[in-house]
Amino acid sequence: MSGWLKLVGTPIGNLGDISPRAVATLSEAERIYAEDTRRTRQLLNHLGLEGKKIIALHAHSSPRDIQQAIGVIREHRVALVTDAGMPSISDPGTALVQAAQEAQLSVSVIPGPSAVTAAVALSGLVDGPFVFLGFLPRKGGKRREALQLLNQSELPCVIFEAPTRLTETLQDLAEACGPERRLAISRELTKKFEETIVDKLKILAAPDYREKWLGEFTLVLEKSSGQKEQHLTLEEVDSRIVSLLSQGISKKEIASLIGGELARGGKKVPKREIYARVLALAEE
Repeated sequence: MSGWLKLVGTPIGNLGDISPRAVATLSEAERIYAEDTRRTRQLLNHLGLEGKKIIALHAHSSPRDIQQAIGVIREHRVALVTDAGMPSISDPGTALVQAAQEAQLSVSVIPGPSAVTAAVALSGLVDGPFVFLGFLPRKGGKRREALQLLNQSELPCVIFEAPTRLTETLQDLAEACGPERRLAISRELTKKFEETIVDKLKILAAPDYREKWLGEFTLVLEKSSGQKEQHLTLEEVDSRIVSLLSQGISKKEIASLIGGELARGGKKVPKREIYARVLALAEE
C-alpha cells in the first residue's frame, strides 16, 4: 500500500495563516477530500494549485462513501480538509479517520489554525483546562441538558454558534448560568472585522445590546464559581415557571427543573408542591 491520509488544517479566515507544510502537503496530494468543494477550490486556486482532484466528504456522506474513500487512500496520497480549521474537530472527518485507522492505513496530521484555541487565548477567562462542546443542541431536552452542564461546569466551556441563533443562545445562557457569569464572544477570527467582547451575561443578553450579530462565533464561558445560588423568592419562582411554560416545556419537566434549581440554592421543596404551583400558573 503506497497511499496515505493527512489531515490538513486550513485557515479559519486569513489565508496568510496557512503553513508552508500544509501547502506542500496539498501540492503532493493526489486526491483532496473536502467539506465544501467550492471553498476548497478557492483556497487551492489562491495557492496556485489549480487542477487538483477534489472529492466531497461532509456530514451527510454515507458509510458507503467512507468505504470508497478508504479504497482511494490505499492507492493514493490523500489530504482531508474542512471549510476552516482542523478536520474532524466539530466538523466532518471523524468517520473517515476512524475507518482509516481500523484499516491500518497511514494517517498523520498537519496542524493548523483553530477557532477554539484562538478564542480561548483572547478571552482571558481560561488559565488551565477547559471543555469544548461544539454547537449546542438547537432545542428540546438535549439543549436544556447542555445548558445545565454549562451552568454546573467547574471548567471554562467553549461553544460555537451561528449568527442567526446567537441572541437566543445568549438569553438561554443568562437564564441557565446566571446574569453575573462572564462570557467572551469572538467573531470573525483572523478576518478584517475580528472582534472579541468580554462581559457579564446580563449585559450581553440584553435585548438592546446589539441589533444584529454578524459573522462566525466562538463563545468562551467562564467556569462556575461553585457557590450556591441565592434562594429564589416566590415571585422569582413564579416568573421562572411562566417563562418555562411559554417555551412549551411539559409541566412535569418544569417541576423537576424548578426543584433542582431550588435544591442547588439550598432549599428543598417537595416536588408535589412545585407541581401544584405549575398547574395553578398554567391555568391563569
